[in-house]
Amino acid sequence: MKKLLVLTLASLFACATAYAADDKMAPKTNTQQTKMTTCQKEAGDKKLEGKARQDYVNDCLKAKPAAAEKPKSKMAMCNEKTKGMTKAEADKTRSECLKAA
Repeated sequence: MKKLLVLTLASLFACATAYAADDKMAPKTNTQQTKMTTCQKEAGDKKLEGKARQDYVNDCLKAKPAAAEKPKSKMAMCNEKTKGMTKAEADKTRSECLKAA
């Protein structure tokens, strides 16, 4: 009976340790925290102090990230290929383009 109890407790401890080590348990930083860290580091690299540092960090935090270019849909890419064609040519080309893999 004691062996069973010891084995049960050992297995529970092993499971708890594995669960705690899981990445899901790690605290996640949000984008604002990441941005603040980056802005502070950049201000430090530029050796800014006092009001100049504060202004730089504030401007850095307000800056919008560069918009990532959205991938175009297949239809949009096919439509670009048909620019300047007659309607019949464009329809045929667009049809072939959409069927292609």
